[in-house]
Order: sequence, then structure tokens, then C-alpha cells
Amino acid sequence: MKAVSCLQGELSVVELPDPRPERGQLLLEVRRCGICGSDLHARSHTDDLYETLKGGGYEGAMRADTPTVLGHEFVGEVLETGPKVGGFRPGALVVAMPIRKLNDAGQMIGFCPDAPGGYAERTLAQAAFSFAVPNGLDVDIAAMTEPMAVALHAVNRAGIGGGDTAVVIGCGPVGLGIIAQLKVKGVKKIIASDFSPARRALAAQLGAHVVVDPSEGSVYDLLTDGFITNPQQMWDFGIDTLDNLRRIPAWERLYWVADKFGAADPKRPIIFECVGVPGMIEGICASAPLATRVVVAGVCMETDHFRPAMAIGKEIDLRFTFGYTPLEFRDTLHMLADGKLDVAPLITGRVGLGGVANAFDALGDPETHAKILIDPASDAVEP
Repeated sequence: MKAVSCLQGELSVVELPDPRPERGQLLLEVRRCGICGSDLHARSHTDDLYETLKGGGYEGAMRADTPTVLGHEFVGEVLETGPKVGGFRPGALVVAMPIRKLNDAGQMIGFCPDAPGGYAERTLAQAAFSFAVPNGLDVDIAAMTEPMAVALHAVNRAGIGGGDTAVVIGCGPVGLGIIAQLKVKGVKKIIASDFSPARRALAAQLGAHVVVDPSEGSVYDLLTDGFITNPQQMWDFGIDTLDNLRRIPAWERLYWVADKFGAADPKRPIIFECVGVPGMIEGICASAPLATRVVVAGVCMETDHFRPAMAIGKEIDLRFTFGYTPLEFRDTLHMLADGKLDVAPLITGRVGLGGVANAFDALGDPETHAKILIDPASDAVEP
């Protein structure tokens, strides 16, 4: 079969043996595979990725000197099932979480040399992590299940409610996916920030209520009404509140009830950091209102620094997000199938296997593309 191999940062079409499904696996004919920002990182920072994942306890990741077939955002048609597989028949269209067993150990599909991904005519998927695509769902839209599940997990990790204010910094595919999921969640105010006019336009199309060009203004200027932006305001608020509250008999009981239900806490925004470059966390901690919850979804491959004392003084709630749960993956697929989640504007190009290298180059221009899908049956070499 034909596949695209990544070796020493170079992408080339190669011939590989057809994979065979083992126990609990599906052999898929790849219909579409998305190119993810993580794939761009893996190509350019391969050994950094290996060391990062190794530090987290996973040693199966690709290295620059080991040919690897990328691709973890795939949808495929079942060609064959391995032993002990039920519920899937040849011809069925499925999406799958990119983890499969290899020698009785889970491996990351598309990031492990021994678990080739969806930049190929065929790939293997673990049946337990595979989900049938509902009838009628367009194959391009089905291919967006994995990245939109990542976005859903970030939104769930944020613990955000409809009445909250969300700020999305960075409107690449991750940020745009989060905006789309925030819209589904019914969040009342979504603010998006990006230098790119094209990305700001997409952010508005996907559900952002306010878009900001950081070269002309700051999102933090929009976070003053109702938010406490410095300790002086907190102290003044506390003094005034307690002056009034302590005039009430048994005031401490009223305070206890308010504290139990969160009514005594300062109003706080939720900021999604979706850029992934050094300095972003520090910048947010320095500029955000007190008690801000920060969800880090941007993948920074370099060493970063921030001042803990700044975050401590503001009681910044810092959360990191990675991947998704099987239920989030399944729910995302059905949101797409039910039309609740509109991702069509994100898909800006398609290529065949021979156009993958050109697609990677094209994704370097934020004004041109957001998400490029690979169709292994296509001869297109330009997205």
C-alpha cells in the first residue's frame, strides 16, 4: 500500500506492506485523515516530542531517525476484522480513537513507528475504540470527530457554564474547535483573539461574539466590567461587603451559605490558551483578573517560564488539557451527525497522499487554511 512516511522531517510517499488485523482490531481503508497541528509539531520537533513523551512515561513515540506514518484524525471503511471482534462488518464506516494494542501494550497511532496512522491507504484501529459513523454523515465531517473531541474535553475540563465569559487566545484549529464547542454549550459571551484576519473571521463564523486583533487592542480591556482586576479592588470589595453583612444577626451563617454555593467568590472569566508558545502563560497570569481559570490547550514544545508568585497572588486556577475520554469521542461524533456542531467552515482544503508535503507548507499560512484533509484516493497535490 501507499503511505506517507516522515523521516528526518521529510515527508515522502512510500510503499509499505498491507497491515493485517490482529485480535480485537479492524483493518480500515482510509477515506479521510486530517492534518493536525500536532503532526506539524511532530515533523519539526520530533526528538523534542519523543523526550517529552518519554518524560511522561511513554517510550514508544517516533524519533527523527525512525520512519513514521503520521495521522490520528481518520475515518475509514472496514475491510476486515480480526479475531474476537464483534459489532463491525466489512463496508461499515468508522472513526476511531488513535490508540491500539501492539504486543499487548497500547501505542499511539500516528506517533509510533510501529503503529502507522492515517496518512496511508489502509490503517489498523482498535475495535474497542472504534465507533460506527451514523448513516448519512458526510465523510469529511466525520473526519473532524477526533479534533472536535479534543475541543470538547478542553471545554469540559474548564467547568464552564452558560453564564460564564470565555476568552479564547489563539484561533488555530484547536482554538476554533473550542469556540464551536463553547457555542454548543451555550456560553453567553465568547471572546476570541488572533493576529490573523482570516482566523478572526472563522472565529466569528463558528460562534465568537467578540473578536479582537491583539495588535490593536487587548482582550483584557474587555474583562473589567464585573471582574476584580487587582488586589486593591478585592480589599475594597471585602471591606464594604463585610461592613454591610455584619449588621445582620448571625451573619456568619449567611456568609457560610453564600460561600458553599460559590456566591461569595469573585466573578471570574475562563481563558483558553491555544497558542502554545513560550510566554503565553506568564502573559495571561500577569494580565488576567483575579481568580481567572486558565485552560492550557496550546502545545508548547519549548521550555517556558512564569512567575508562580503572580499566579498565587491572583489565585489563578491553571489547568492543562490533553486528549479526551471515549464518551467524549462518541458524543462528539453524534453532535456532528445531529447537526449540533458546525465544523464545515474549518475544512479549507483536501489533498491526496502526494500532496501532503505541500499541505504542510500551506498550513504555515494562517490566512489560507485551517484544516486540510487527506483523501488517499485523490490525485490532488495542492490543497
